[in-house]
Amino acid sequence: MKKTLILLTLLCSSLFTMAQYENAKQVFESPKLKEVVKNHKLVAILPFQVTLSYKKQPKNFDSDANKQKEKTMAASIQSSMYTFLLRKAQNYTVEFQDVEKTNILLKKKGLTDSLDVFTKDEIAKALGVDAVISGKYENEQSRSEAGAIVTTVLFGGLGSKTGSGALTMAINDGGSGDLIWRFFKSMNDGVFSSSDELIDRMMRKVSRNFPYTK
Repeated sequence: MKKTLILLTLLCSSLFTMAQYENAKQVFESPKLKEVVKNHKLVAILPFQVTLSYKKQPKNFDSDANKQKEKTMAASIQSSMYTFLLRKAQNYTVEFQDVEKTNILLKKKGLTDSLDVFTKDEIAKALGVDAVISGKYENEQSRSEAGAIVTTVLFGGLGSKTGSGALTMAINDGGSGDLIWRFFKSMNDGVFSSSDELIDRMMRKVSRNFPYTK
């Protein structure tokens, strides 16, 4: 009984810490934001930069496989964001370029693997858009998924967090390349989370501040 009480206390404390972590967010808006976005008609979503790390590196860790996982997740987050925005297209003042077209144009222009060495106005010009949305997702796995599943089964979801991370979303004006809006959000990574769930959680927080919302 005493051990159970201690365990529940620790879990409640952990959940409180997680809730505080999830609430951490920052929003930046350029003084020129409202003026600039009036001229935006078409916006492209770039593949996100993804970094996957481990608090304790797992056995048989494969660096190449991890890099491929990062690349796959980058494209998945990009696709999830496009799908989310497309579903709610009537709520926005701009259109979003199909991500397949975006990625094909990036490949044709030789930009796919070197987005970090080009300015945002150069990228926007190559894509023929008025602005670009870019982002970064960093995740550190602190617990195995198997361990989280066991906890979920025993305690109905309490303490099923497997890692922590941060998601950054930014909008740059295509003409000047200037950063006009930036959103940062700490994100807990739970069991069976997907890029769709990740974007849904983030966009629910973004909705009130998203500059293209009508």
